[in-house]
Amino acid sequence: MTIRSDRWIRQMCREHAMIEPFEPDQVREGVISYGVSSFGYDIRVAPEFKVFTNVHNVVVDPKEFDDRSFVDVTTDTCLIPPNSFALARTTEYFRIPRDTLVLCVGKSTYARCGIIVNVTPLEPTWEGYLTLEISNTTPLPARIYANEGIAQLLFFQSDQEPETAYADRKGKYQKQTGVTLPRL
Repeated sequence: MTIRSDRWIRQMCREHAMIEPFEPDQVREGVISYGVSSFGYDIRVAPEFKVFTNVHNVVVDPKEFDDRSFVDVTTDTCLIPPNSFALARTTEYFRIPRDTLVLCVGKSTYARCGIIVNVTPLEPTWEGYLTLEISNTTPLPARIYANEGIAQLLFFQSDQEPETAYADRKGKYQKQTGVTLPRL
């Protein structure tokens, strides 16, 4: 596997619409940075959030998920309660090439504030908006800024294509459009 650089990312976006909308440079002034970096792409969080709540005292169960566990919020800045989390989605839509695996890591600006972003790998041939889990590990409310950087994607290209890719097995999160809750 080879980690891919900014040059490869720009080419894949020009020729194959791998990321839309695509920012070919890193935008930094006055915002938490987003766009192409040296060996990755800094993604943005859209202004649609599902903030975790325990108002209904439901059990969090990935096999029988109760959507009353969240409050829907559309806002430019989202407050995540102490020791809680929110789900959100990226501003960008992705089309991952068949020979590529993408890993997501948090941005240091948020990590240094106790905010952790989790995303499972973007598998070969996966397509859609990413659902992000944003955890506030602090005992204080945490602010998240919509339409600004939230995490970084790293692109790994293999010299072989997988025998069976995500679209081939009709993955349950293929072509998701909004903040997507757990599915069985």
